[in-house]
Amino acid sequence: MIKLWDVATGSLQRTLKGYSSYVCSVAFSPDVIQLASGSNNKTIKLWEAATGSLQRMLEGHSYSVDSVTFSPDGIKLASGSTDSTIKLWDAATGSLQRTLEGYLSRVRSVAFSPDGTHLEMESGVINLEDDTTNAPSLHYKHMYRVIIKED
Repeated sequence: MIKLWDVATGSLQRTLKGYSSYVCSVAFSPDVIQLASGSNNKTIKLWEAATGSLQRMLEGHSYSVDSVTFSPDGIKLASGSTDSTIKLWDAATGSLQRTLEGYLSRVRSVAFSPDGTHLEMESGVINLEDDTTNAPSLHYKHMYRVIIKED
């Protein structure tokens, strides 16, 4: 279950139900209209943030979905999984657009670059404008979260 709180008042706004296992990651769309959640049950759920109604469920990972993030324009959703893949989804329709595979370990964290052209993960950077590249161009060890912040 996911609980949404008003940070100014500390009051509970709504509870999103529909999971029988752990929720591993949540992310709001840039316009705060959608909320995406990734779960231990291998699914991603897209919710209407204002009402808490479930819009759709995305399936395609073979293990836990550890990370979800929206592109800066809100058009794409990326998910990283214990199955060692990253999947790119159309945030409006839920259709799978691309699967990036071949990683040596689970994908714990993914984040779009501010211009949406690259996807950062704990083991490197992927140029999304290159349709032939599935592997990251840089490799790091022991990084568990990726946060990109504009100055």
